[in-house]
Amino acid sequence: MDKKSARLRRATRARKKISELAAHRLVINRTPRHIYAQLIAPSGSEVLAAASTVEADLRKALKSTGNVEAAAAVGKAIAERAIEKGINTIAFDRSGFKYHGRVKALADAAREAGLQF
Repeated sequence: MDKKSARLRRATRARKKISELAAHRLVINRTPRHIYAQLIAPSGSEVLAAASTVEADLRKALKSTGNVEAAAAVGKAIAERAIEKGINTIAFDRSGFKYHGRVKALADAAREAGLQF
């Protein structure tokens, strides 16, 4: 089993549990250059809000898009957009990535901005 298939197996297990909870899901995706976050409805078929380092306004405010500071900015942005939609409680879907570094920074920034998970 290679690194990617192990990560996807962990992600599948976590997503199954989150679907049983029927909660809004904050999904992240991490690449070496960017980080992406989406808020998905409990049905799993609708994206309610999204934020990423690809967006022009976030990218201009950052020195680099692939570091912890960029992840924190994305976390704050997704939390603000979720609260605008009236969503305060979510389940954090780390997509099988370790809860460390940029993933942790995004989650901590979202919590500080008002999301509960």
